[in-house]
Amino acid sequence: MVRYESTVRKSIEKRTIPPQVMRTLHNALGALDQTRDLQLFDVKEMRGSFKRTYYRLRKGKYRAIFFFEDDGVAVVYVGKREEVYRLWE
Repeated sequence: MVRYESTVRKSIEKRTIPPQVMRTLHNALGALDQTRDLQLFDVKEMRGSFKRTYYRLRKGKYRAIFFFEDDGVAVVYVGKREEVYRLWE
């Protein structure tokens, strides 16, 4: 199951993320949830001292920051490359 944080849901509702991009990301995250195979897509582990292990999924100019839970994938942030990495420095 793919779970989106409230900030991501608000971005989807306001359409700050194009619907086609969101569909592509959702399908990729669903596949990652099913297989847990990070080699399927352009996924890398985020560097930093976090309490959990975060990953980023790249699709064109957009990035999705997520982590694995016991029952699925939790998406913390979706945005353009410039925005995402500024928040995670």
